[in-house]
Amino acid sequence: MSRSKGFAIEDRAQEWLKTQGFEIVDRNYLEKFGELDIVALKGGVIHFIEVKSGENFDPIYAITRSKLKKVVKTAESWLQKRRSNAIFSIDALLVRNSSIELIENITM
Repeated sequence: MSRSKGFAIEDRAQEWLKTQGFEIVDRNYLEKFGELDIVALKGGVIHFIEVKSGENFDPIYAITRSKLKKVVKTAESWLQKRRSNAIFSIDALLVRNSSIELIENITM
C-alpha cells in the first residue's frame, strides 16, 4: 500500500474515532523501533491504535506478534517521554471497504 493511501485510511479512521467520542492526542508517532498510527483519549484511558486495512484479505491478519511487540515498545516510549502512568489500551482499528471495527485490548 502506498504511503498516501495509508494516510488517507488513517484520516478516515481518525474521523470515525472522533464520532465515537475519542479525542485524538497524537498521530504517526515514530521511534527507531516502531510507529504508533493514532494515539487517542477516551474516558481517561489512552488508546494506542494500530490501523489496518484490507481489500482482498481480513486486515486482522496483518497484526502479527512482531508488530504487536513494536507497538507495545513504542507505546511505552510515548508514555515515558510524557512521564505518564495513565491507564492505556493497545487497540486495532480495522478498515474493511465501507466498514470500520475497533478491537480494544488486543494484547491481553
